[in-house]
Amino acid sequence: MTELQSIKNRAVRVRPGSFELPEHFYPRVPNAQLHPLVRHFLSLDNNRIARRYCHLHPEVDPRAVTDALAYRPSFLRWAGADLLLTASDTGRRGVVVIEVNSCPSGQKSMPLRNEDDDQGGYRMLVERSFMPILRRRSLPKEGVLAVLWDKNPMETTGYAAALADASGQDVWLVHVPDGAEDSLLRVEAGVVSVRIDDVWTPVRAAFRYVTQRPWTRLPPITRTAVFNPVLACLAGGRNKMLAAKAYDLYNGELMRTESGMRIRVPETIRDVARSEVPAWVARMGGRAVVKNPYSNAGQGVYTIVNQAELDAFMAEEHRYDRFIVQALIGNAEWSSQSRDGRLYHVGTVPNRRDRIYAYDLRFMVGSSPDGFYPLSLYARRARKPLEASLESGGDSWGMLGTNLSVKLADGEFTTEPDRLMLMDRRDFNELGVGLDDLTEAYIQTVLSVTAIDQMARSLVTGKGTFRRRYFSSVNPDDALAAEIL
Repeated sequence: MTELQSIKNRAVRVRPGSFELPEHFYPRVPNAQLHPLVRHFLSLDNNRIARRYCHLHPEVDPRAVTDALAYRPSFLRWAGADLLLTASDTGRRGVVVIEVNSCPSGQKSMPLRNEDDDQGGYRMLVERSFMPILRRRSLPKEGVLAVLWDKNPMETTGYAAALADASGQDVWLVHVPDGAEDSLLRVEAGVVSVRIDDVWTPVRAAFRYVTQRPWTRLPPITRTAVFNPVLACLAGGRNKMLAAKAYDLYNGELMRTESGMRIRVPETIRDVARSEVPAWVARMGGRAVVKNPYSNAGQGVYTIVNQAELDAFMAEEHRYDRFIVQALIGNAEWSSQSRDGRLYHVGTVPNRRDRIYAYDLRFMVGSSPDGFYPLSLYARRARKPLEASLESGGDSWGMLGTNLSVKLADGEFTTEPDRLMLMDRRDFNELGVGLDDLTEAYIQTVLSVTAIDQMARSLVTGKGTFRRRYFSSVNPDDALAAEIL
């Protein structure tokens, strides 16, 4: 593959046989040994996982669990959930969904399941989830295969090489950054085209890793098969506002059908104007998380535990008109007071300096004609240890912010891989996670992805067109509506 500067702002041909393992994984991943417990979990089929989950939760309907795992998404066929392992005031453990990502990272952080399979999860996702959509009769009859990207070249180049091998065809890797003056991408009559050597070439199917406001470059629905379509982002994959509504609606359905299951999320207040934020923060005891609903990579998230952090949020300029406010999950002594009580981070096992760190677990899943399957996992710890008490002027984001992406002054992103925790024999033991925690994490991921996919279905008419007016009614934000192609 090529260096970063030679693939930016260009359409680059990727040929079969070009996958090179060191270029698509973090340096310490290729030699890492997958932890035996994680390997065992990944070897379980959905029936065995459902059976274990039902044994742990006698209140659930076994048929509802198997049906949930066998669900076939229409739009969100690949996703990653960011999860927190928490405990309540009484010490009851649980898994909480923070958000779902429709173009999740994770392959470069996952030790190989089989040492003789260099492509790992890249090839698995392409073969089991992407390739089946090429058989759709509604696709354009002619066109190239493409990978569209705006960040994360390590993984996007890996997907392009894996897709070239799986399809036996050349794949075009096309850089389409947010705000580009001379875009390599256009859409006409629902068909996506990319500019290759100054010639506009139709795309039959595209693997999309466009994460920054993708609705400004692609419409919600296209004739070209886009994996995942932008509709999945608007329905909750890149839209925390609508994701919260999707979870509520799906939880209502799960309750009506007496399934015994539910998506566990922090208490969430939606459609909050900036002027209303201080009142909702006060309602949660002066500690809360405020989010720009449409950002990603850790941007636009504000942990607020004191007046100084609230004042800093209120003084900042914001692109959008609406926010969400969530209960803050911190330490046992300083979490938000929500309607479900207080939840706090279980955190890492204390290290040799007796320090515990907050972390989140990224659980990536794919879907196939047979239903969901686990794809990859990794964890990310915060920069600073989780303190038992808050000092005046303390940095709450340092203790709670776990995303590895860092936005630079020029708009580009870098990463902090030193906080990455692999599912290997060394890092995994520091998480204090067991097989049943992984089972809970998988079920919560599946339920949250299903909720967003069902929201996406509701945004499409019977003729397959985007219900723009209905979307504006369930997500009333004029600034967002103005951006959607």
